Amino acid sequence: REHIWRVYNEHGIEYQQVFDLALIEAVGVIDPRVLAAGIVAYRRTRESTLVTYPHVQYTLLGLLKRGLKLAVVSDAPRGQVWLRLASLQLHNLFDVVVTFDDTNARKPSPEPFRMALDRLGVEADAALMVGDWAERDVVGAAQVGIRTVFARYGDTFGTVESGADFEVNDLMELLDIVDGLNGRPLEARAKVATELPAGPRAPRPPGLAQEQRGG
Repeated sequence: REHIWRVYNEHGIEYQQVFDLALIEAVGVIDPRVLAAGIVAYRRTRESTLVTYPHVQYTLLGLLKRGLKLAVVSDAPRGQVWLRLASLQLHNLFDVVVTFDDTNARKPSPEPFRMALDRLGVEADAALMVGDWAERDVVGAAQVGIRTVFARYGDTFGTVESGADFEVNDLMELLDIVDGLNGRPLEARAKVATELPAGPRAPRPPGLAQEQRGG
């Protein structure tokens, strides 16, 4: 597992040759039988766990009703991004989808964010970026002047200081942030508990924090 995390840490979570490099690091060669078995197991696990966080569709529809444009910035290849969006029935909600194939650059490079702004036709100071990986999502967007929202509900690294302009425990809180920035009265809706459960967060992969800061 630590070999896989080292590859993800160096190349990003969407790197497509993670198993190849992890096998080379672990045993020195790529055994096609082991490689194939690992890829199949990964795909089965991913498909069984690919669900949206609470209130995602409600929030996206709320943003669209407010006349806002929506974009996705992903490190994954184009085909995989669209398959994921379609499987979650979100593919018709986004005006712009920027993938690794569009820029050949991964977050926190500013290039994918610049492309998203360009395709949306908006200035950086009129945009918000929501992400759950501080070192990639928040840093990348901030480099081009986009205000940032850290999705703490999706944080698996135990992030203490995200560096974001805002933080949310539930995506639905984004509606209040947007309304506040636009001087709009806050939406009246049933109160929903958004506090995260108490207890320790999942640990970062070995060496992640040190290598990210040093890179």
